[in-house]
Amino acid sequence: MSCSLPPSPAAPLPPLAALARAARLLAEHGFREVARNERGDSLYLAHGDGPWRLRLSNHARTPKQRRGHPEVLASLVVREPRTEAQVAAMVAAALRDYAGGLRRAAAQASAVPSEAASRK
Repeated sequence: MSCSLPPSPAAPLPPLAALARAARLLAEHGFREVARNERGDSLYLAHGDGPWRLRLSNHARTPKQRRGHPEVLASLVVREPRTEAQVAAMVAAALRDYAGGLRRAAAQASAVPSEAASRK
């Protein structure tokens, strides 16, 4: 009789399992899934009601995708097996990148003169 044990914390998780773990960790920080691509290999997460997104995927975005979806402030990409600790570190980095993206978006918004101000 064989018994399947859960992987130890040091055992690498396959990429899809690592992405699922990352999604759960991000949910603990208030993110929720708002979209998924047709193949199901990319998830788009939102924090609050704003337009900004954090992307989880097994592949990087192309330049065309970046231009077409400026609402994505950060991506977390897992292509290879990762340990729980590595996934946690990747989530921490994605959270920093997302926060930086929010700061850049706010700075750009405040630097653009409003239409009313430009009429004066």
